[in-house]
Amino acid sequence: MGYDGPVNRRRFLATAGAALASQALHAKTRDLHKAIMYATVGVKGSVLEKFQAVKAAGFEGIEPMSHMSQSEVLDAFAATGLKPASCCCDTHWKKPLSDPDPAVRQAGLDGLIQALKDAKAYGASSVLLVPAVVNKNVSYADAYKRSQEQIRKAIPVAKDLGVKIAIENVWNQFLLSPLEAARFVDEFESPSVGWHFDIGNVVTYGFPEQWIRILGKRILKLHIKEYSRAKAEKQGRSAGFQAAYMTGDNDWPTVMAALDEIGYTGWGIAEQPGGDTPEGLKTLTTGMDQIFAS
Repeated sequence: MGYDGPVNRRRFLATAGAALASQALHAKTRDLHKAIMYATVGVKGSVLEKFQAVKAAGFEGIEPMSHMSQSEVLDAFAATGLKPASCCCDTHWKKPLSDPDPAVRQAGLDGLIQALKDAKAYGASSVLLVPAVVNKNVSYADAYKRSQEQIRKAIPVAKDLGVKIAIENVWNQFLLSPLEAARFVDEFESPSVGWHFDIGNVVTYGFPEQWIRILGKRILKLHIKEYSRAKAEKQGRSAGFQAAYMTGDNDWPTVMAALDEIGYTGWGIAEQPGGDTPEGLKTLTTGMDQIFAS
């Protein structure tokens, strides 16, 4: 290729500069806030000490688990100024709403209701819920029916408390497409039920940006998670989550563009390895800054 001369070079530089300026302006207009899932904070110490480490790293909020000591969590919120991004139900894996045993399903429902009460106490607007688990002993059809039955029982409580139930997409062999996920939410015919979208969890069987566009306003919260197909192929499926931010297979500019299209604002919650030290937590916040500016 020959030399294009100073005019074309100036045109290129001007175009590149305009693009960078546009990107920077666009990133500043995104109303996104950084939080982290409490269960992923590996820094040793009390609830307060973990909150302090999260605050020092530059996070604005945190997603506590349900069934923690409410007084400890509230004191930690007050001492650090962190905000409640969400509350994660702590019982949905151990006592799934899809279990064949009615007693287990009732325990799962009780756990969800306690999570809603915890969220209310903390000022969180939603509870993250894994709705069901499909396995050899629980059919897809039964999981669908049972989980909806139990969630419907919790909707009046959610409505009274002003806290929404946010269904999460996880590796539970359930709700494996965005069209089905949207249908599952819509069938409740209630504004008290929405979606907690985990970006990294769908990379093995789909494309996050497609889920985002289909789920649209149903998305109440986000989990910001990376995933590497290459690591998964070499080391096993779960190893895909060991990729640092911006080094996996998430097409972050496309993901962020999809979020812009649906008008998403609010919390982006890290559920990502690396939060075992103060330095690691800081690396996570830096990575989230890069993602949000994509």
